[in-house]
Amino acid sequence: MTQERTSVSTFKGNPLTLIGPELKVGDQAPDFQLNKSLVDVVSLKDFAGKVKLISVVPSIDTGVCDAQTRRFNEEAGKFGDNVTILTVSVDLPFAQARWCGAAGIDKVVLLSDYKNNNFGEAYGVLIKEFQLDMRAIFVIDANDKIQYIEVLSEMTEHPNYENALNAVKALV
Repeated sequence: MTQERTSVSTFKGNPLTLIGPELKVGDQAPDFQLNKSLVDVVSLKDFAGKVKLISVVPSIDTGVCDAQTRRFNEEAGKFGDNVTILTVSVDLPFAQARWCGAAGIDKVVLLSDYKNNNFGEAYGVLIKEFQLDMRAIFVIDANDKIQYIEVLSEMTEHPNYENALNAVKALV
C-alpha cells in the first residue's frame, strides 16, 4: 500500500497530498530508478562515492524550475569531480534534453521520473493531485546518508539556494 500524507506543501495556497515517506536528515538515501534517456536508466549507485545535490522540480518548462536549474548549473562548476548535481522532474527525457540544449545547461544532470514515479515515491515528494514531484532539495553525502532536506511549503517558490550549497560545501 502506498503511503500518503497530508503535507504542509501547497500550490498557490491549495493543500497537496504527498506520497511516500517523510525522509529525515541522517536517513539512508533511498535507491531510485530514473531515466537519463528513454532507454538509459540510472540509480543511486551510479553516483557512488560522490556528494549528491538532488534538485527536484515539478516541470523544467516553468519559470521557477528553469531558474532553479540554471542556478545550480552555475554553482556546479565551483565544485570538484566528487560532487554531482542532479535535477529530477517528471518531464520526458527528450523534453529535458531539448531544454538543456536551449538553455546551455552542461554541468547538471537532468533525470526523468516519468515512467513510474519511482523517485517521487521513494523520496516522499510525489504529488498525488498532479502526479508531479514537489519542489525539493536533498543533499546526500558520499556514503549515501541524507545531510540536508528542503521540501518547499509552496510549490511556486524558490528553494533556499544558499543553505543547500552550504550543505554541499560542508561535505567537500
